[in-house]
Amino acid sequence: MKHLIAPSLLSADFMHLQEEVEMINNSDADWLHLDIMDGVFVPNISFGFPVLEALKPICKKPMDVHLMIVEPQKFVREIAAIGAYMMNVHYEASTHLHRTVAAIKETGMKAAVTLNPHTPVCLLEDIIQDVDMVLLMSVNPGFGGQRFIEHTVEKTVRLKEMITRKGLNTLIEIDGGVNMETGKRLLDAGADVLVAGSFVFKSPDPLQTIRDLKEL
Repeated sequence: MKHLIAPSLLSADFMHLQEEVEMINNSDADWLHLDIMDGVFVPNISFGFPVLEALKPICKKPMDVHLMIVEPQKFVREIAAIGAYMMNVHYEASTHLHRTVAAIKETGMKAAVTLNPHTPVCLLEDIIQDVDMVLLMSVNPGFGGQRFIEHTVEKTVRLKEMITRKGLNTLIEIDGGVNMETGKRLLDAGADVLVAGSFVFKSPDPLQTIRDLKEL
């Protein structure tokens, strides 16, 4: 499978949100990544359901919704209602992760589990077979534009080894500090999906930047 590119709306110009989404619609991007933050699980607040509802009729790309919040299981139906393709919940925020994953899949959405930089991939041994994707944070969650954590490359290799050993097709997504150089190394390590925020939206030509990432 050719790798996927999921630009992160967190880095978009919110004064011109419709134009930014239309740019993504017309790009080579595969998904649109949406970071929902509550100011509790992470030290920042982003946007919530009113913005997601506004995106629903104009976004033509599958929505990859990443909940950086406490008790994400409370909002499974709301995320499904806005037409999300993938719902990401954090391992660290999900006391009953298996139950939450099952609830996500019951709605027809794909289920993903996210790991913070300090959380080892070995903790996924008993859930990896139930999820469609694992998102590895390559920065500390909460803010865009951070420096890439180098250890993520080795972590990606170990996660890929686990997936291969179990004979699974689970996708590996990486979020944080992705550019042409880190993106190439992550893909070589086994990543399937690259999330890019500032690198795309702050570039002089976002359409070309997405195309370049897609061609890595």
